[in-house]
Amino acid sequence: MRRCVIARFAFNLVKSEVLESMKGIKPEAVTGESVIIGRRTYPVKQVGEVLTKQDRRDFSAGEVTRAMSRLGFTCRPVPGLSTAPVLTRLQTAAALLGAPSPA
Repeated sequence: MRRCVIARFAFNLVKSEVLESMKGIKPEAVTGESVIIGRRTYPVKQVGEVLTKQDRRDFSAGEVTRAMSRLGFTCRPVPGLSTAPVLTRLQTAAALLGAPSPA
């Protein structure tokens, strides 16, 4: 059992209870962060709404993602989101001035 805070409310979540709660729930289309429960991939906001019985606007995807990760579920970031390369100050300045970046 894990104590998690979602939308300023404390919940005692158990992995088996999460599995049971999501049984029979059809996953919505994933457009943001997602969590794998059983063999299905659900949007984290859908899972949060089912577990907390609160409106999705009342909590963040990060709160649900942290809770699901702590319970051992696999969480995935937004599909297609790539991280920008880290540039040095010299490379950033060169890019801003339109010059080719130094190697």
